[in-house]
Amino acid sequence: MSGASAAGPVRDPAHDPAPPTGPLQALLAGDAAAQEESAALVRVVDTPESRVRHPSDLLGMVVSAVGVTLVLVLSVVAHATTEGVTQDVQGFNTLLGRILFVPVQLLEGLVVLFVPAAVLIELGVRRLGRQVVESICAAALGLLLGIVAGVLVVRLGSDELVRGLSVWRDGGWRLTIPGYVAAIAGLLTTAGPRTRRRTVRWSWNVLYLALFIVLITGQVALPGILVALLLGRLAGQAVQYVSGVRSERAYGADLVAAVRRAGFRPTALVRVRDVSAAAQPEPLDDAVTSYDADGEVAGRTTLGSLRAPTAPPLGPAPDAAPADPAAVALTRAGDNRVYAMFDDDGVRRDVVVLDGDRQVMGAVQRVWRALRLRGFEGRAAISLKAAAERTALLSYAAAAAGVRTPRLLGIGVADDSVVLVQEHARGAVSLRDLPDDELQGPRGDAVLAQAWEQLRRAHAAGVTHHALTPDVVLVSRDGRGDPHVWLTGWEQGEIASGALSRRMDLTQMLALLALRVGPRRAIASAVRALPDEDIAAIGPLLQSIALPTATRVEVRRDRGLLDELRAALVERLPQADVQPQNITRFGARTVVMVTLTIVAIAVVVTTMNFEEIAEAVSTANPWWVGIAFALGAITWLGAALTFVAFSPERLPLWRATLTQMAGSFVALAAPAGIGPAALNLRMLTRRGVTTPMAVATVGLVQVSQFVVTVLLLVVLSIFTGSGGIVELPSTTVLLAITGVALVIVAVLLVPPARRWAWNRASPILEQVWPRLSQMLGQPTRLALGLGGNVVMTLGYVLAFDAALAAFGRSLSLVDVAVIYLVGNALGAMMPTPGGLGGVEGALTAGLTAAGIPASIAFSVTILYRLVTYWGRVPIGWVAMRHLERKGDL
Repeated sequence: MSGASAAGPVRDPAHDPAPPTGPLQALLAGDAAAQEESAALVRVVDTPESRVRHPSDLLGMVVSAVGVTLVLVLSVVAHATTEGVTQDVQGFNTLLGRILFVPVQLLEGLVVLFVPAAVLIELGVRRLGRQVVESICAAALGLLLGIVAGVLVVRLGSDELVRGLSVWRDGGWRLTIPGYVAAIAGLLTTAGPRTRRRTVRWSWNVLYLALFIVLITGQVALPGILVALLLGRLAGQAVQYVSGVRSERAYGADLVAAVRRAGFRPTALVRVRDVSAAAQPEPLDDAVTSYDADGEVAGRTTLGSLRAPTAPPLGPAPDAAPADPAAVALTRAGDNRVYAMFDDDGVRRDVVVLDGDRQVMGAVQRVWRALRLRGFEGRAAISLKAAAERTALLSYAAAAAGVRTPRLLGIGVADDSVVLVQEHARGAVSLRDLPDDELQGPRGDAVLAQAWEQLRRAHAAGVTHHALTPDVVLVSRDGRGDPHVWLTGWEQGEIASGALSRRMDLTQMLALLALRVGPRRAIASAVRALPDEDIAAIGPLLQSIALPTATRVEVRRDRGLLDELRAALVERLPQADVQPQNITRFGARTVVMVTLTIVAIAVVVTTMNFEEIAEAVSTANPWWVGIAFALGAITWLGAALTFVAFSPERLPLWRATLTQMAGSFVALAAPAGIGPAALNLRMLTRRGVTTPMAVATVGLVQVSQFVVTVLLLVVLSIFTGSGGIVELPSTTVLLAITGVALVIVAVLLVPPARRWAWNRASPILEQVWPRLSQMLGQPTRLALGLGGNVVMTLGYVLAFDAALAAFGRSLSLVDVAVIYLVGNALGAMMPTPGGLGGVEGALTAGLTAAGIPASIAFSVTILYRLVTYWGRVPIGWVAMRHLERKGDL
């Protein structure tokens, strides 16, 4: 590379610039104004970004929020451990009291006063006024978050959570989430990194020392300190992300210096914008800045001001224009800055700039993809230097393998950027922008053959690409009209790759070509280029997860493309296996399962009051408790009967019952009714039922449950009681009926309410009606489905009645039914898992209104929820694991 730079580039007549057609081309070609400038000047056409939003700040916000959640959970789960650590540390209290010559309160005051002052003074001396304002805002936001967190913990947290964040002081427990710690942490986070601000580095050390002292003197609890620090970090990163930070990317003179360090002497660097050349051939709002040999600014203007009155009108840019299709594809493929570089002999090259702040999210995505997919190496370039080295290694490896790819010519570093100078694919057009007529007939077949040939060359040398998108496959033609295919964008590739990686590359190329020429022509081109064993190996990988994001988006728009590819593959190779292969280490199902487990643990730990539950169970009749649990378990069978009856496919009753059991576990993380419905939908689709039919079936199950519940309430109100039909319902029943009647009248008479109800109900009716019309022709299955709903509803009502009997109380069955049905419906409106909080409050209020003492009503509700909600969670978890192992979910 150094030798090539010393000798200088060889002039290629094919790279001679085209005649000027606009201000930018005239500037590069050397118009009258430009010729008066010194030959040593370098013109940079760009608009530098003074402030940028770092994705790392967004990632830090998420990590801080997750950290706060984990600390809160651990403060309850491991309360004994955290309290023991705090007490052990506080054992130094006596010794510290002898050493300290100032009171702890005075030390806290000094920290709060002098730390912000020192940091803000340094920022002011450096004339960073905006950063001073941002730091103050971050401190205020951190303080606010600390105060809000304390209020929410006191009002919404369980006793165990409050106790875990409290310390014993002045004869009582005091919650300690020090707001001043969150404020200082937010200020220091926004003030700058420790490595560049001396006062920031010392201030963090002083803050940690002060926190250690207040911890061992019993002023705060360890979880409270951690929560405050994380909230401060969250506040500081939020301010940085919203306001942006000073850009440390290489622009202007720094960019020119980096290119010169790569061994080149540019005369112009022109930013390539992510627009089509025909739509916007020249970015006229970009600044044109001239730099001399010392990097000083020699002149500045805008590109639009260079337009001469007699200049030709702007039209499509020629191939030599900076924003030609190949350069635009380069910007889209890598999400990096791209510049067109011209030197004194007119040779055009491309400069790709890797910025450090852009590497964080890319590294996270690569790590996630490597962890999730088999066949991808687990290492990912986190630092800017590692990313540049990886890019250079793959570029050199691909070129050495004989792949037609732009050669890497030099590397330079400046600020938080690395520049890669590479060959320009002149006259090439990306597969995304290639005209349709270029892919028709023999000309198109030659392009497809060339694409497979380039990929085979890479694979022969053990190099895989991993990110074949429409922007990395370029097509150019020579003077005879023969096509040449280029493969670019090797940043995510792999050397010494395995068989699975090569098969995934073949799958990506096949899907890519199918998007342009159709499945059959794509398969035909693959058959001509690849051996039969490679073609057969593609079939199991024809799934969206194997495709890069850009290709996956286009495949999803063209619905059915993968199915057509499988069908075309089987036509060519009848013996080929196209059954999808599991190439993921974990999928969405695993993520959902882990999430549900974490949510379940968090809900159980933070919301359940074990003392109240233990008291309610200990005073209840154990026989009635067992009966209530058994009656609640019957509801699984009732729901399974309805599901089996309405299913368009034959379902085993045992599997359907297990699905309803699993719904008891999912209910911990989903609002009432949504979790079980989602499992039913999953069960049907896994058994081959089409999604529209599965949705209609699940909708019919839910509608039938609602109808049966209303009818059962009417029947119970008529035929129960000592007086039979002639007996008037109780006050509770009359109040419930009156409320329902008022709602119905409001819906029918008030136009906005009527429209709202119709808008909510019409989509459900449109989905359910076709399936319902089919069920009307099968009266036996319809009766079985309605009977299952009756069993389920009566099971819940009777379980609630048994919980009431466990405390020696009784109400008429119709009152119990009304209290349960109305209370459960009102509680289910709460957007909490399983209607948590709303159901308990509504049932307790209903029992109290019916004459049950409030203390007993609360105990009845707690017992009922224990046997029909909390107590069924472990059973639901076991059922869900079993169904997952069997492949039913």
